[in-house]
Amino acid sequence: MAKDLKTDVLTGKALLKKVKELEHLSKEEKAKACGYYTLTKAGVVRVNMMKFLNALIDAEGIQLDSTQSSNGRGGRSASYRITVQSNGNLLIGSAYTKQMGLKPGDEFEISLGRKHIRLKQLDSDDSEFDEEE
Repeated sequence: MAKDLKTDVLTGKALLKKVKELEHLSKEEKAKACGYYTLTKAGVVRVNMMKFLNALIDAEGIQLDSTQSSNGRGGRSASYRITVQSNGNLLIGSAYTKQMGLKPGDEFEISLGRKHIRLKQLDSDDSEFDEEE
């Protein structure tokens, strides 16, 4: 009986259109009508709300992950400037380390210049990153 309900999983514009058509239904009913459910071995319908909501977010073009799209949406972007903190530390944020592909435990050699800091990655011969200050 419940197996007859299964439809193709909608994504993108088709998903948005269907959700607008079903505005009078509950969110669980909308998710089920858009194909975001599974049947258990006992034949019970389980609505996959997280997959449904994530598909809606993707269909709207909202970027929640740290990788940003070029349309300017989603959080702060790297300014390529840092300020010495009140405790004297310089903090290089995760936006920069992710962009550089760094992982926890990566080591660098620090060379100090008059107004610059040069970081040379130890496990790589020719990877150098400058942080001007």
